[in-house]
Amino acid sequence: MTRRSGGSAPTQRQLRVGEELRHVLASVLARGELRDPALQDVSITVTQVRVSPDLRNATAYVMPLGGAHAADALPALRRAAPFLRGQVARAVDLRLVPQLDFALDTSFDNAQRIDDLLRRPEVVRDLGPEGGRDPDSVDGAG
Repeated sequence: MTRRSGGSAPTQRQLRVGEELRHVLASVLARGELRDPALQDVSITVTQVRVSPDLRNATAYVMPLGGAHAADALPALRRAAPFLRGQVARAVDLRLVPQLDFALDTSFDNAQRIDDLLRRPEVVRDLGPEGGRDPDSVDGAG
């Protein structure tokens, strides 16, 4: 059996455990079981949970609805991590329940930035009217 380094792709087990954790966390957050005032009336989406190779640590990537209250929600979720870990322990059959950390999911911001770049006039001009496809090609694939 070979050991995976930190830079390699996650194993099937890591992916499966991460998805289970995501479902549990999303369910707890949707039920509004957290009493922290910073999380009142804030809808939080858990977009992904990445689990370390040894399954001892997990980082949940979250985004408050519309990105509002992100600065307040992240510290509140970190304060609630012990409670959330207890909820995970009750819902998921694992020998060791991972320590939970939370991070803002920036993938939406990155996608918006790429979209904005692609819509810039100089990029649109370079891509041409066909969106970068060569209109003279025989199969139209460019």
